[in-house]
Amino acid sequence: MRDVVEATEDALPGKFEITREGIVHDLLSPNGPHELTRARLRKRLEDVLPQAMVAHTGKPDVADEAQGIMRRPDVMVIAEADMEVGEAFDPLTIRAAVEVVSRSNPDNDWIGKVRDYPLIGIPVYAVFDPRTGTGAVLTDIHPTPEGPRYATRKDFVYGEDVTIGDWTIPTDNLPRYKDGTGEQH
Repeated sequence: MRDVVEATEDALPGKFEITREGIVHDLLSPNGPHELTRARLRKRLEDVLPQAMVAHTGKPDVADEAQGIMRRPDVMVIAEADMEVGEAFDPLTIRAAVEVVSRSNPDNDWIGKVRDYPLIGIPVYAVFDPRTGTGAVLTDIHPTPEGPRYATRKDFVYGEDVTIGDWTIPTDNLPRYKDGTGEQH
């Protein structure tokens, strides 16, 4: 499936990811509020991360071939030394994954990635939802009969400080989607 994604990624708009269920294609490219949220979160994390760590946005993907999962978090907290890889980051090197909920496919962030990230061993997953001005940080992977899942969920409202792993950042002044159109509030 990875070959299919790589072959079509440059030819079609949007973002492609792979789950056990198949290929996820978010048809719309991220809009202004999504990208501004991602940029602000990256900067805020980098302000509090140790020198050897980065809040990375973009490629390469995070892939666990054994699980058949390839994801591309909006922001990844990773040691700079762990970025020296070929095609994909090892999910076990990701200290935290941060997602800004897509207005066109929110279930991908709230359901699919909540399932996939603990399965591939990402210890912290933070979700920021510009539709509602809320979010959650999920931690403490534990085994369940359906596979690994996060045991702890801490909800937050934009304007509160939020702790992602070992780092606390403010959530004030993050843009919101307006009426599901992607326009800012």
